[in-house]
Amino acid sequence: MSSLRVLRRRIRSVQNTQQITKAMEMVAAAKLRRAQTRALAARPYAARISEMLANLRGAASELDDPLFKTREVKSTALLLVTADRGLCGAYNANLIRAAEQRLRGGTAGSIRLVLVGRKGRDYFRRRKVSVLAAHTPLPAEADLEFARALTRELIARFLSGEVDRIDLMFTRYVSALNRRVVVETFLPVGAERTEEAVVSAAPIFEPDAESIFAELLPRYATAKLFAALAEALASEHSARMIAMGSARKNAGELIDALVLRRNRLRQAAITKELLDIVGGAEALK
Repeated sequence: MSSLRVLRRRIRSVQNTQQITKAMEMVAAAKLRRAQTRALAARPYAARISEMLANLRGAASELDDPLFKTREVKSTALLLVTADRGLCGAYNANLIRAAEQRLRGGTAGSIRLVLVGRKGRDYFRRRKVSVLAAHTPLPAEADLEFARALTRELIARFLSGEVDRIDLMFTRYVSALNRRVVVETFLPVGAERTEEAVVSAAPIFEPDAESIFAELLPRYATAKLFAALAEALASEHSARMIAMGSARKNAGELIDALVLRRNRLRQAAITKELLDIVGGAEALK
């Protein structure tokens, strides 16, 4: 009977866990729909403003804007976007592993981290890694004001010469079942391009190229960073939905196994009682 009580208690515990994981799966699915919509909506704007900037840069190649200036890379800032919470499978672990590989690939002290998200901050805070800044907690949804503030900070670090290059490392959302860790150059602008964009006709700058670039470059940087944050948030919710779905399924399988074991124990106990009764009746004859 003691074993039966233990099994019943364990079955109730696993059933409670299954209900919790099912609720978390449904919440993550609802959040994913909103985050996916925002991430997909941010892509066309970021792509279009990048194309516009490439065309204008090719037409105004004489413009000496500091955000375009490529210099010898002695110090790189790596902005790592992780989640504030766990229970999302290998989402955070994959990002942290990729960041560590990047750190090992550079010379000591040449790569410094800007951490966005509590999981990355907590992990690297306990290790001997140069951290420029940490930003937590993350907004519940991709927030434009948060992206603007972070963009201003990164631009200030680049213009002051504190870092010579800034890269973004985040998880790009492909589908609910597919995500991948990517690294993109944030500053200097256009550092990833191997050739200049082809301009069919020379644009006319009004009032002047300097004013247009002064307005366009911060917008471009903010759009790029906002798109990365939106992609990361959609990836986090999809990873959590999949992880909670797997946990719910595993809990169901464990419940089935425990119920089968409980039934066998009950059957064995009933059989033993029947044998005792039959044996006692035979002894009384």
